[in-house]
Amino acid sequence: MDLASRLAQLLREFDCTTGTVHALAAGLLHLRAQQGLPPFLLAKVATIPVGKGMAGIAAERREPVQICNLQTDESGVAKPSARETKVAGSITVPIFGAGGELRGTLGIAKTEPHEFSAAETTRLLAAASELCALL
Repeated sequence: MDLASRLAQLLREFDCTTGTVHALAAGLLHLRAQQGLPPFLLAKVATIPVGKGMAGIAAERREPVQICNLQTDESGVAKPSARETKVAGSITVPIFGAGGELRGTLGIAKTEPHEFSAAETTRLLAAASELCALL
């Protein structure tokens, strides 16, 4: 299975409409697969510095970052352009290699507000580790 197909499968499993997979290289996250992003946002998410936006912060902290409602969030975690996706409940998790090295990030989002549970987060982290082989 390729990266795009696995992402699509995860979006169905978690009942999400939008998803991204970024691979880490030279301190930057590079978009490797996406589904549901508006075309005009692709250039903005093609390369993300570690520490910027949800993907960059998840990579920097090496832990999941979630926002219950991206449309009303004022935490500063998500970039302002993230609202243009029209999604609400979103989560981004780091992707780790077998040795625990950071390899990238996996982000998924729903159109309605949603707080991802501990069980959902654990499932998503497990799925992210499986994606490492596809990066």
